[in-house]
Amino acid sequence: MVQGRSDAKVGGKIRYGMVGGGQGAFIGAVHRLAARMDDNYELVAGALSSDRKRALASAKELNLDPDRSYASYEEMAKAEAKRPDGIEAVAIVTPNFMHAPVAAAFLKAGIHVICDKPLSLTVAEARDLVKLTRKSGKIFALTHNYTGYPMIRQMRAMIAAGDLGDIRIVQAEYAQDWLTNPIEQEGQKQASWRTDPKRSGAGALGDIGTHAYNLACFTTGLKLDSLLADVTTFVKGRGNDDNDAVLLRWKGGAKGMLWASQVAPGNENNLTLRIYGSKGGLEWSQEHPNHLRFSILGEPPRIITRGGAGSGPEAARMTRVPSGHPEGYLEGFANTYSEIAKALRAARDGKAPEAGVYYPTVEDGLVGMQFIEAAITSSKKGGVWVKV
Repeated sequence: MVQGRSDAKVGGKIRYGMVGGGQGAFIGAVHRLAARMDDNYELVAGALSSDRKRALASAKELNLDPDRSYASYEEMAKAEAKRPDGIEAVAIVTPNFMHAPVAAAFLKAGIHVICDKPLSLTVAEARDLVKLTRKSGKIFALTHNYTGYPMIRQMRAMIAAGDLGDIRIVQAEYAQDWLTNPIEQEGQKQASWRTDPKRSGAGALGDIGTHAYNLACFTTGLKLDSLLADVTTFVKGRGNDDNDAVLLRWKGGAKGMLWASQVAPGNENNLTLRIYGSKGGLEWSQEHPNHLRFSILGEPPRIITRGGAGSGPEAARMTRVPSGHPEGYLEGFANTYSEIAKALRAARDGKAPEAGVYYPTVEDGLVGMQFIEAAITSSKKGGVWVKV
């Protein structure tokens, strides 16, 4: 802990700040809603925009103290580290190219980090963040928010219990259509930076492919051995990829495919996971998150519902309302923030969080960057198998 700082009593709200996420930012608002949902956090500081005037206007909208609205993340990290009531954690919701430098500044200031994905622009940056996190002793959480969905936790538990037998096939896909046309050329804010390799790094691979890959790893517990990728840019003039097809070879013998596309008309946020083993299979779709399709070989498929029959304790601890009431994107995001809160509160006492608490870490971020790098390398070499 930085000398002079005073953490709240155990169980009190976690004081956090935000870098990025000012006026007009989509993901910043999502993070703030997720942090508020279970009343674990209090937003007290921010460097909400690199533009001083816009940062102050954004802070005013969020009722932040003007003295704690900063013009830069460097200023914020130094000032908050010195305050007796300074922030305990920072949420980083900037474009991707800023993730690594902002995270490094706050880790060096002795402040825990909650960072949007992907972790960085390069594997080298990711490795540096892993080293810095371990050296600092601080928590580094990466918001792969889909790990917070109840039926994803159910899926993971069933696979770990051997309900599918030996895992043979792992299929993950995330399809969207919002970049089918070159809307970045029309000044659409989200498209402008997400299709700019200098600000986003990889395109569809980093934006949505990492989510699909993270879920495949999280639910199965498998580690990837090698891949073969075809990384494509269909829209002329676009700076990075918008459609990716990847063949996967998992350690232990399982095979699979990953498809990430932002140019697939008719798909809004079609994140789908299908896992098949020697005894059965599981299928889940983010657009229908409260249902899990379970097939045992030779038997009719059954549907497990969140909070219903067949749903176990792993899903229950992620569930807020009775079965039949839909829970989705914001609740799953909030579950991730609540898991992080448990770890942050434990860290106040120098303890590990209770058993069963899970949130994606800086190491998970490194795994995601290694996946991106291997896929791009494979594609550039004409589609060859590359070790991950």
